Amino acid sequence: MNRENRARLLTAVLAVLLPLIMVLSIVTGAVPVGLDSFVALLKSWFGIHVPDAQSHAQAWLVVEVIRMPRTVLGVLVGSTLAICGGAMQGLFRNPLADPSIIGVSSGAALGAGVGIVLTGLLPVALVSTLQVYTVPFLAFLGGFGATLAVYKIGTTANGSSVATMLLAGIAIGALSGAGMGTLNYIADDTMLRNLTFWQMGSLGGATWEQLTVIIPVLVVIQAALMSQAKGLNALLLGESEARHLGHNIQKLKVRLIVLTALGIGVSVSVSGMIGFVGLVVPHLVRMTIGPDHRFLLPASALLGASLLLLADVIARVVVSPAELPIGIVTALLGAPFFMSLLLKQRSRIG
Repeated sequence: MNRENRARLLTAVLAVLLPLIMVLSIVTGAVPVGLDSFVALLKSWFGIHVPDAQSHAQAWLVVEVIRMPRTVLGVLVGSTLAICGGAMQGLFRNPLADPSIIGVSSGAALGAGVGIVLTGLLPVALVSTLQVYTVPFLAFLGGFGATLAVYKIGTTANGSSVATMLLAGIAIGALSGAGMGTLNYIADDTMLRNLTFWQMGSLGGATWEQLTVIIPVLVVIQAALMSQAKGLNALLLGESEARHLGHNIQKLKVRLIVLTALGIGVSVSVSGMIGFVGLVVPHLVRMTIGPDHRFLLPASALLGASLLLLADVIARVVVSPAELPIGIVTALLGAPFFMSLLLKQRSRIG
């Protein structure tokens, strides 16, 4: 089987697997939801009469208000993190690259931290209302501001330097870390608890109101990144070769960086810090089907969504009825994989 057919087969398998994992996510949790209740709910949505509807009322409420929004958010965030990771690895031509490499995640974290502390200073009656909007908005501004700073530092009249942007991203990350440390120092107990849990990541705060805003944004960002597949494939040959193939490298870099900033900023704003998805998923897909971004990005989106949902299921089950922050689960899964990649690269260099 050639590489293209293998890529199509993998994408089809992942497309079938994702709905099954979504169902697993919907029925799993502290409050058990049987498959019979879920099937009955689907029947009611399609207008089919359910004779014992009253017996499923509690399960339906849990699914519609809590589990469904959470699952949809997991799909959106997981796929966005994975696509952005694939785009960054293609841009930097480095399989160990990650969206956080240009400071987007750390900038978004700082913005959200400022939002949490600011809303904590307001009267209790206003906090629950304002925090829903303030924290995501400031997280997005933080991520976008960090990316803009990195781009300005790394761009001159002669064009943009990927190496300079990488170093600038490290500096921005250090500054954002200092800012978060300051916020932790001045925060009271409630603010500190909120900051700590937000930095660990969670899908538990998903609501339909929130999803109506972010679904169109993230879908457009994902589609826009996938449309850059040919440019990313050209970059694999080197910047000079890509120019000879007719690509405007400067504009391509700007598009990739801005789209990644938007995608990561929005994702982090609604789910907190979730690491390693953008690193591990594209690399796994690349190892399986090769570096062709026409197939790598869609397959990464499907695998990223599935992986994040599985991590969320583990987070809900392992300490049930309590809930483990999902960022801890992804770190436990991703860190060993990252270490194995580093050891492989070291052996090749050696």
